[in-house]
Amino acid sequence: MKVGKVVGSIWATRKAACLQGQTFLVVESCGEEIVAADQVGAGAGDRVLLATGTVASRYCMDAPVDAAVVAIVDEKGK
Repeated sequence: MKVGKVVGSIWATRKAACLQGQTFLVVESCGEEIVAADQVGAGAGDRVLLATGTVASRYCMDAPVDAAVVAIVDEKGK
């Protein structure tokens, strides 16, 4: 899992049937930008928790995604 910040969104008018209704966000994490399927209604500026790889795909009902936003972080502990 990774922590990141939502910096934008991606719009796709045509996409695979398994991705219909899915919202995609651009998340900056560890100096790179990642496109992630939003599962929690995050928005620009939110700090989020990302699931990646197979876990992300399973969280999105086996859709072909590499990353999924699974939580909005309220506070980051030390």
